[in-house]
Amino acid sequence: MKEDKQLLVITHISQLLDFVSGIGGFIVPLVLWLTKKDEVLGMDYHGKAILNFRISMFLYILICIPLIIFFGLGILGLIVVGIFYLIFPIINAIKASNNEPPNYPFSIQFIK
Repeated sequence: MKEDKQLLVITHISQLLDFVSGIGGFIVPLVLWLTKKDEVLGMDYHGKAILNFRISMFLYILICIPLIIFFGLGILGLIVVGIFYLIFPIINAIKASNNEPPNYPFSIQFIK
């Protein structure tokens, strides 16, 4: 296995493609993880953390949608999730460049 910090950083930053394409922020990290998890040191761990974060945030969005209709609190929830979508990929890209493990709070462990 080789160490490739740049690819780990790109994998984290690629989540921001959601702001441009809608779904690219899930597909690009998924493809990078599936193709490079056996070749790049740390890609398996980082990829799993990213995908668990993405799936968790999607579920939180699904929970917020009915809350908009019933309580109006869903809008606040969507704003918070949007901030998480923007901030945590950047923070974890910086961590990946410093050889630190990623930390995505409120992430449910779907992929272990």
